[in-house]
Amino acid sequence: MTEQTEPQQAEPTEGEATAPDPVVVRDAVTRQAVLGALLAEVKDAYGKAKTAADDLLDKSYKAGATTQIDALLPDGTKVGSSSRKAGERAAQVVDEDAFRMWVRDNYPTEHVVEFVPAQVVTTVRPGFAGKVLAEATAAGTAKYADPGTGEVHDVPGVAIRPSRAASHRLTYTRGSKAQPISGHDLVAAAWRTGALVEHLPALAPTAAEGDR
Repeated sequence: MTEQTEPQQAEPTEGEATAPDPVVVRDAVTRQAVLGALLAEVKDAYGKAKTAADDLLDKSYKAGATTQIDALLPDGTKVGSSSRKAGERAAQVVDEDAFRMWVRDNYPTEHVVEFVPAQVVTTVRPGFAGKVLAEATAAGTAKYADPGTGEVHDVPGVAIRPSRAASHRLTYTRGSKAQPISGHDLVAAAWRTGALVEHLPALAPTAAEGDR
């Protein structure tokens, strides 16, 4: 009787890739799926929290309150602060024809006439328009001082309008001698112990789980 031997798995030849352990692959994919779901939850919660905070901060500002508010953990530890950045106003052309005619009458070399098929187009040189608007923005009023004559013009067709709305910026504390742990790390540590359940109940572990 011929002795039967079990077939041996061929060893990979040099340069041939070896498939990773399926369990390792599955764990990596599962980790990605879990973190992706949690990330979506956090992004949604953060968006709502920022909207609510900005609204309250705006109301506080209008009521004459401070423009900076500290972010504190339940135990009173400061982890960051939100500060208000004022909006900006800039000169803008609100009446193209009025502005163009002013340039034509006072600075004809900056007034361009272009001939195109079936029509004549008149415009203001972009560089000069930008110069006028920049000076008006700096002055806070629709005026332009002629650098050659010193004459101050009231510029028609130009108005000072909001160019960027006020905003709020949240910054975290940095490590220092008094508190070597940064605000980011302090929040992470508090989350792991379950101290932030009220801020994100869907994700934060319970206090009992955090103590295990």
